[in-house]
Amino acid sequence: MKQLIIILFLVMALPLIAKEGVVQCGNLIYAGTKTSRCFSDEFLSTVQQRTGINTSRSFRAVRMDNDELFRFPFVVMTGEGNFTLTAKERENLKKFVEGGGFLLASAGCSSAEWDRAFRREMSALFGEQSLQPIAMSHPVFSTVFPITALQAGARPTAGHLEGVTHNGKLVIIYSADGLNDSANSRNCCCCGGSELGNARQINANILAYALLR
Repeated sequence: MKQLIIILFLVMALPLIAKEGVVQCGNLIYAGTKTSRCFSDEFLSTVQQRTGINTSRSFRAVRMDNDELFRFPFVVMTGEGNFTLTAKERENLKKFVEGGGFLLASAGCSSAEWDRAFRREMSALFGEQSLQPIAMSHPVFSTVFPITALQAGARPTAGHLEGVTHNGKLVIIYSADGLNDSANSRNCCCCGGSELGNARQINANILAYALLR
């Protein structure tokens, strides 16, 4: 019954989410030419199948320093290695999430360098304590799939999601573990990182939460 109510709410909310009737999701280009080449878009189709929301079937590349960013309700950001955002990218990202946009970020292959860089950027934009752990009781873990653990392969892992909150709602969700869902991404793998085995379901839940806020 709960799942049916969520699905009906999502369908009714769709006209408020995308003027053209399709929820477009962006793949960020940042810090020059950095972008995700391995983040699977399979969860977009999953959300459409499970909720009836008309999502785009694939990501559209969008530069973080371009005003086109504000045409998207939802974007992903991932990668490996160190990076530094430009002043314009920082300005746009802050304006984007505080204006209603949502960012899903993940360290590719559990890259420690990328994790440090992302945390540094979040601290610069939102304060040192901006990234906070998200409890498993949070609604984001039950929007589409009931998720009770973050799985590394077939086993639960001690990993967790973190988020940045604005006006009482999550606007950024981050995983230091991989959410790339490389099993459904062509020509990609998780190179030794602790990729979450239920990443597709987690990402689907996050997208649904982002549209429901």
